Amino acid sequence: MNTLLLIDGNAIMHRAFHALPPFKTKDGIPTNVIYGFFSMLHKSIADFRPNYIVVCFDTPKPTFRNKLFKEYQAQRPKISDDFITQIPLVKEALDKSGITHLEKDGFEADDLIGTIAQKFKDNGIRVLILSGDRDIQQLVAKNVYVITPKLGLSDIKMYDKDEVQKKFGLDPDKIPDLKALMGDPSDNYTGAKGIGPKTAAKLLQQYKSVKGIYSHLNEVDEKIRKSLEENKENVFLSYKLATIDTKVPIEFNIEKTKFEKFNDELKIYLLKYGMKSLASRFFSLTPKKEKSRHNKVENKNENQMGLF
Repeated sequence: MNTLLLIDGNAIMHRAFHALPPFKTKDGIPTNVIYGFFSMLHKSIADFRPNYIVVCFDTPKPTFRNKLFKEYQAQRPKISDDFITQIPLVKEALDKSGITHLEKDGFEADDLIGTIAQKFKDNGIRVLILSGDRDIQQLVAKNVYVITPKLGLSDIKMYDKDEVQKKFGLDPDKIPDLKALMGDPSDNYTGAKGIGPKTAAKLLQQYKSVKGIYSHLNEVDEKIRKSLEENKENVFLSYKLATIDTKVPIEFNIEKTKFEKFNDELKIYLLKYGMKSLASRFFSLTPKKEKSRHNKVENKNENQMGLF
């Protein structure tokens, strides 16, 4: 079975940024996101041997979720300039490497991943989704798996339907219902106040969905029923915010995402930004001892991070 690797670009960039020290070139250009992102990409390719690769990104423009709820993700701290600077550099490096990347204004990377996964999950292709975002586990299905880094990629967890069931007590497609009830502080929506994950899971195990719960409110415990009644609008809004759109209008030709090896242009690009050890790993160069601050930090943290 051929394998399609879908990567949540923003989630993996954030993981790299927060996992690594602030690597910089001698000219002061930050490179820890590029270094970490491509280290994870290289490890994923080595471990899973994908035949096709696509990296999906968010865009700075508001999404349909922001239009539904203007406070969506509003509490998140300002992104560091050192991170923002590296976003176009990662995309440029992907272009040099010959790997397809996609983005679409109005949608998140999750929505693009969901749309592509939905299209190919029944086409005899194994779909692997690399992301640290738990919401994306709602996409898990037959032939669709989520790979979540726990300690870089030296320690990962692969989620199939059984693993999602163990974690949440629910099938993957019920995760939006779960979040509709309990809310999500990281995305700044509340659901039904006072209903946590255990209560929400128990309700869904009994009534199958948010709509099913509201159809049987008279059977629900009085305290929970009161919260559900008072927060009904929030619950149904939260459901919409939590649900990944699997019908984004995008043009996608899987044959254009075929991957065999990294283009040699990537080697030149990595060397340009002082990442000689990374270029060596990708292209079997003979590494030389490097005295730059970048590589001293890189070597010092190699064992500590377990990431590379």
